[in-house]
Order: sequence, then C-alpha cells, then structure tokens
Amino acid sequence: MSYVKPKEVVKNMIQVGAEKAKLSTKDLVIRGLLSGALLGFATTLAFTAEIQTKLGIVGAILFPTSFVIIILLGLELVTGNFALIPLAVLEKKATVKNMLNNWFWVIVGHLIGGIIYAVLFVVAVTHFGTITDNAVAEKIVKVAEAKTLAYQALGGKGLVVVIVKAILCNWMVSLGAVMAMTATSTIGKIVAMWLPILIFFAQGFEHAVVNMFVIPAGMLLGANVTVADWWLWNQLPVILGNILGALIFTGIALYVTYHTEPKKKLNILSVKSADKASEARGI
Repeated sequence: MSYVKPKEVVKNMIQVGAEKAKLSTKDLVIRGLLSGALLGFATTLAFTAEIQTKLGIVGAILFPTSFVIIILLGLELVTGNFALIPLAVLEKKATVKNMLNNWFWVIVGHLIGGIIYAVLFVVAVTHFGTITDNAVAEKIVKVAEAKTLAYQALGGKGLVVVIVKAILCNWMVSLGAVMAMTATSTIGKIVAMWLPILIFFAQGFEHAVVNMFVIPAGMLLGANVTVADWWLWNQLPVILGNILGALIFTGIALYVTYHTEPKKKLNILSVKSADKASEARGI
C-alpha cells in the first residue's frame, strides 16, 4: 500500500523538520535559490497558459509543476519549513536558533533565485528591451502593482487583507508539502501535493516566494513600484502571514490531533480498590 496514515505523516514531518534544521548554510542557500527560480518558472508558465486560453484556471492547474519538482528533489522551500521545523523544535530535535537560521538563509536563497530568473526572463521576453508589448510581461506588471499599490491604497486595511491572503495561501502550500508524505509512490506524491497548490494559486492568495520573483520582475518591466512598496506592502506582511498559516493551521493543528498523547484518565475503580485494600491492612 502506498498510503501513509496521518499519525505516520506527522512523525515524518518532525523527522524532516529536524533534518532540515541541521543543513549547512551552503545547502540552504543553493536549495533555496533553485526553489525560488523554479517557482518563477511556474509563475510565468501559469501566466502564459492563462493568456493563451483566456482561462485563469488553466494556469492554476499547471502552476504546481515546479512545486512537484522542488519536493521530489528535496530542495528547500521556506513556506513548507514554516510548518515542519517548529514541530522538530517542539520535540526537542532542533532548536529555535536552528529554525531561524534555516528560515533566514532559505529566504536569502529564494531572493537570489527569484531575481536571477526575473532578469533572465525579462531579457528573454523583451529581447533586451526591443519588444515592449509582450502579453506575459504586461500581465506581470499589472500583478506586481496589484500586489503592492492596491494594498497601499487601502492603508491599514490593506495590511490586514494582505496578511489574511498570505495566511490562506500558506495554509494550502504547507499542506502541499505535507500531502507529499501521505504516499510512498512517486505518482501518489505528485497527485497528493498537486491539490492544495492548485487551490492556493487559483484564488490569487499571497505566496512570499512567488512574490520574490513576480514583483522584482514587474519592477524591471516598468511597474510603478519601489523597493519600499515591495517590502512594506507585500513581502514582509506576506512572510508573516505565511508563517501564521503554516504554523497554526498545518503544523500545530496536525501535531496536536495526531501526535500528542492525551493524558490518561485516572481509573476510579482502581483507586477505590486500592483504598479498600489499604483500609484492610490498617493503613
């Protein structure tokens, strides 16, 4: 049987979290870089499919391709690590320092990878700036502005909206990393992890790593977005929301219901029997 039961899945989550917490800085950056670039590839694929078919759902169906590659290759995706490594910390198989070290260096890798792919993609679709009417490029510009300036226009409410959308996003994305553990066959892993990733992308929620590609790419293509707009109105609040979504609704929720053992109830009859025996002995 290829199906893995939830209790075993949670044990695997803890073990994987512990292993990830011990990776070297070199591995964290390289694996994070590759993941950041791969999610950039998936984003441009999804936008291309949407433009070609005029159906956003087609892009959402295709987007999980890079997520599958990331998981099957054992690369680092910080949005999944937000759910996994805290469980290893709870089980004392990793420290808070290990966890924060992983998150920091993987994010650095994601930024490098996302920006590298952004530069290469912009060169490819604009032919070094000689083409200015590429449909995918125009889509990226609009998305970059919607992910920053639209929230900024709402002020404080905009921050609440972006954090909530980030929570909803990573509830699903972190679940995708976990769903890969519910099967032992490759095809089973692919199908299982595909589902929650499709759900997140189809609804336009906020994913920190995707945004590390799409917003810089939009800026390179002429979006009216500054670095401050990017980080204050998207990247930082999205990272916070992604942490909350993964930690609370995937990591902690599954840990509490499938791993922590309930306290044993005191057997009242046994206590009464013991009391009677003590009385008989004159205790």
